[in-house]
Amino acid sequence: MRHPRLTAAVSRRIVSSHEHIRIVFNGSGMCSYLPPEEVRERRRADSRRPFCSIKLFSQEKKRKLEVRLTSTPRRSSVSEPINLPPPFTLVRLRESRDSFAHAIDIAEESGAGTLTYVGRFDLAEFAVVLEPNEPLRTARRAFYAGMVALTDALRAYAPPNKSVSIDWPDAIRIDGGLVGGGRLGWPASAKEDEPPRWLVFGAIVRTVSMTDKEPAVHPLSSALEQEGFGEAGAVQVTESFARHLMLAIDAWQIDGFDGVEREFLSRLPRERQVSRRIDENGDLVMHRIGMDETERHELIKALAVPSWLDPKLGGPRL
Repeated sequence: MRHPRLTAAVSRRIVSSHEHIRIVFNGSGMCSYLPPEEVRERRRADSRRPFCSIKLFSQEKKRKLEVRLTSTPRRSSVSEPINLPPPFTLVRLRESRDSFAHAIDIAEESGAGTLTYVGRFDLAEFAVVLEPNEPLRTARRAFYAGMVALTDALRAYAPPNKSVSIDWPDAIRIDGGLVGGGRLGWPASAKEDEPPRWLVFGAIVRTVSMTDKEPAVHPLSSALEQEGFGEAGAVQVTESFARHLMLAIDAWQIDGFDGVEREFLSRLPRERQVSRRIDENGDLVMHRIGMDETERHELIKALAVPSWLDPKLGGPRL
């Protein structure tokens, strides 16, 4: 199979036909598949980095892809068409289904690039399958790329001066109001020092508040409609996420994981006199400047139970 280069551009992205896009984890990052001569050139430039790969897309496509960062108009029906970049394969589910659970159920069979979507009026709910060839302990950092893509997808529709931030590691707030978050799944039998057969990144964002109570009753929760995201329905958020996930991949390609790390950390609430970094295994390490004090927050434990999810509601907490 021919592996054309995935070119990077700020405003648009063209992917040639019969495409097989690969994401490459280096010691410090991830990049898309490159022709052999460029791989050799990069290895000569930095021979210290081990080489291994993870597939984000595995399906062949026969159409050209043009990814635009401009928002698309909001449409009215939860059954409206969803325009994903061709490398993604859409699996549309009924309103009563769980996109994250379904993606996990079909991940091994359906392969990388499968995106499950539940059509709901009040929530944008979707999940995407990845296929790592990176040990699980480090492959979990793909979660941060998903969170960067999710927040960027919302920023594309955010009114001026609206703050879209992350409560580490998984909750998304708009001007302090909780609207949703992301989560990550992997096979229960996966070992930390071996590549898992798949990863699933899932997300839910509240687009419309379905409670009849005044916003002041739940001051710590919100919805896109309440925050003035006039055009951003479930379809638009899903489409925007798919496009920005590809941009997050390019950031990993250009800057290594440092680029994704920098983008993610910039979305956390600022703390004075505190430096932060993401460890190789995904843990958040915080150091208080001027004090011999370091805090470590373990990603694997934080992902065990999503901080933003209400199991009874099947969506973000109120």
